[in-house]
Amino acid sequence: MYIALICTDKANALETRKSNRDAHLAYIAETGVVAMAGPLLNDAAEMAGSLVILDVEDKAAAESWAANDPYAKAGLFSDVRIQPWKKVIG
Repeated sequence: MYIALICTDKANALETRKSNRDAHLAYIAETGVVAMAGPLLNDAAEMAGSLVILDVEDKAAAESWAANDPYAKAGLFSDVRIQPWKKVIG
């Protein structure tokens, strides 16, 4: 099933994001469950959050993936929404 992770960065956390980006991308590659992903941007076109679509067994697997993401472990996010998603186009 597809699960969307909609994550909002804490204020003034761009350096936290940048310093953990390589570990985050490695985690995506090693887990093999990310169907698509990319940063959310603020009005200045700076990275300010994440949208990650996971292809996992259930919501519990998505919650586990989200908790073990290096971004989450670094305390980057002020909010993480975990929502089942249905692919219709694309």
